[in-house]
Amino acid sequence: PTRTTRRAIRARSPIRDTLDMADHADAAIADGADDGPPDALQICASERDHFAPACLKDRLTLSIVVFGASGDLARKKTFPALFALFNKGFLPSTLRLIGYARSDLSDDSLRDRIRPALEKGADVDKDKLSRFLGCCSYVQGAYSEDAGFQRLSQVLEKWEKEIAADSSTPDAAPRIGRLMYLALPPNTYPEVCAQLRKHCFEAGPHGCSGSWFRIIMEKPFGSDLASSEALSENIGANFGEPHLYRIDHYLGKELVQNLLMLRFANGVMASWWNRHYVDNVQIIFKENFGTKGRGGYFDQYGIVRDVMQNHLMQVFALLAMEAPVSMHPDDVRDEKVKVMRCVAPVKPEDCVIGQYTAGNGEAGYLEDPTVPEGSKQATYAAVKLSVNNDRWAGVPFMIRAGKALNETVALVRMQLRTPAASLFGEMDNYRNELVIRFQPGEAIYVKVVVKKPGLDVEREMSELDLTYPERYSGIVIPDAYERLILDCIRGDAQHFVRRDELRASWAIFTPLLHAIDRGDVPLEQYAAGSRGPAAVDEWMKRWGYIKAHYMWQTGPDAPQ
Repeated sequence: PTRTTRRAIRARSPIRDTLDMADHADAAIADGADDGPPDALQICASERDHFAPACLKDRLTLSIVVFGASGDLARKKTFPALFALFNKGFLPSTLRLIGYARSDLSDDSLRDRIRPALEKGADVDKDKLSRFLGCCSYVQGAYSEDAGFQRLSQVLEKWEKEIAADSSTPDAAPRIGRLMYLALPPNTYPEVCAQLRKHCFEAGPHGCSGSWFRIIMEKPFGSDLASSEALSENIGANFGEPHLYRIDHYLGKELVQNLLMLRFANGVMASWWNRHYVDNVQIIFKENFGTKGRGGYFDQYGIVRDVMQNHLMQVFALLAMEAPVSMHPDDVRDEKVKVMRCVAPVKPEDCVIGQYTAGNGEAGYLEDPTVPEGSKQATYAAVKLSVNNDRWAGVPFMIRAGKALNETVALVRMQLRTPAASLFGEMDNYRNELVIRFQPGEAIYVKVVVKKPGLDVEREMSELDLTYPERYSGIVIPDAYERLILDCIRGDAQHFVRRDELRASWAIFTPLLHAIDRGDVPLEQYAAGSRGPAAVDEWMKRWGYIKAHYMWQTGPDAPQ
C-alpha cells in the first residue's frame, strides 16, 4: 500500500456525516418517528431516545423505482420480495412500482419478464398478483443521461399529483415516499445518484413535511479501503447518510437479527459472553458448489471480498459489540463501529488461503473457462481476528469461508473454556459450545455435558436445542430482502451498513487483500467436495479449538 493508504488503514476513525445533530433530529421527525410528548426533548438526553420506525398505517403515497429492472437481481430477488410484502399487506394501497433500465421494454413486457419469478410460490393469490403487476410500469433510459431521468421524474410527479387531487381529505396532503432500489453494478452509483439528485429528489408541492427519499444500494462497496472511500465520497457529494441504505442481505436473516435479542435480553447469556469464559469463536460460511461458470466475475473479488469483509464481519460485529444505549439505528451501528476499530489489520501469517481443484465430480477453479489462466484468487480463506478491548482480549475470532466444500452451511460456534478443576476427569473434549445456525435449518443449540442414563456415572455430550422448524412449525420465515426493504420503507436503518462501518471493515482486510493480489500469500489447494485445505485443522488447533466427539441430530445426513 502507499504511504497515504497505510495512514488511512491505521487511522480507521469513523466518518461523521456532514449533517449535524439537528439534521438527524429533523430526519427522524420527518420520517415519522414517535417523538413522545411535547416536553420530551426537555428531559431526554438525546433525540435518539424516542426513535421508533414509522407507522405504515399513516397515509403514504409510495413510489418504488427499481433500477436495473431487466437484470437477474431485480427479477430473482427485488421484485419477488416486493410482491411478498404486497401479498402480506405490508405495502400501502397507494403504490407505484417503476422499472428503469436501458433495455427497450414496454410496461407489459416488464410484467411478463417478472411474472414467472412471482408465480413460484405454492400459495400465490392470483388476484393479488394481478393487482401487483397492475402497479408496475417501465421507463427506459440510460444511467448517465438527463433524458431518461427527466421522463422518470415526470411519471413520478404526474402520479403523485393525481393521488393528491383524488384525496378524500384535500386539506391533509399525503406523505410521499420515493424509494430508489439500485440493482446495478456499483460503478454506476455516482452517476445515478447525481441524476437522481438533479431530477427526482424533490417531491414537489404534493406531499407534506413527512415525505422522504431513500436509496438502497447493493454491494460490493469498493474493492479495498481506498476504492470504498472514493465511492463513498462520490455518492456523498449528492446524498447524506440519512438517505443511503447500503443493503447486506445477511443482516436480514432471522437468526442474525436474533443476535441482539439473544445477547442482551437473556442474563444467562450476558454473564459469560466475555474472555473469562469464552475460549474461541468461529464464524463459518461454506458452499458445496463452485463458481458455476461465473468464475470471471468471482475472480475480480475472491472469497474475502465476496463474503468475509461484508457478511461475516457484520455477524462478527453483532457478536462482539457492547450493548447499545438504545435501539436507535445509529446507537446500534455506533457500537458495531467501535468494536471493528478494536480489530488490528489481518496478518497473512494468521491466515490459511486456498483454491479448489477438481474432485468429487466437479471441475477445478482454474478449469472454469471464464477464470483467467493461472489465477491466484482465493476460493477459501480462514483468518484470525484479534480484538483489543477488555471484553475480548486474547480470544481468537476465527472466520472461515469457502466454495466447493462438502456442505452448504452458515453458523457461529462459541466454544467455552474447559473448567479449571473437574470432578469427572479430563474435560478438554467435553467443552460447552453455543452454536447458532443461520442456514439451512435455523437453530440455536448449546452443547452440554450430562450424565448418561443408567446405573453407572458416565458422561456424554448432549444439547439444549431450539430448532426453528420444530419449535415454530407452520411459521414461514421471511426472506432477507423482504425484511430489509420493509425496514427501509419504515425508516429503520439499523440493518443497513453505514459509511464508517465500511471504512472500519475495509481497514481490517485491505493489507491482506493487497498481499493476496500480489501473490505473497501461499495458496493451499483442496479438492472440490472436501472440508477445505488440510492445513486448516492444525490452524484451528493453534488458536485453541478442540473438537468434541459429538454429533448434533445424529444420523447419516446430520449436520455437525
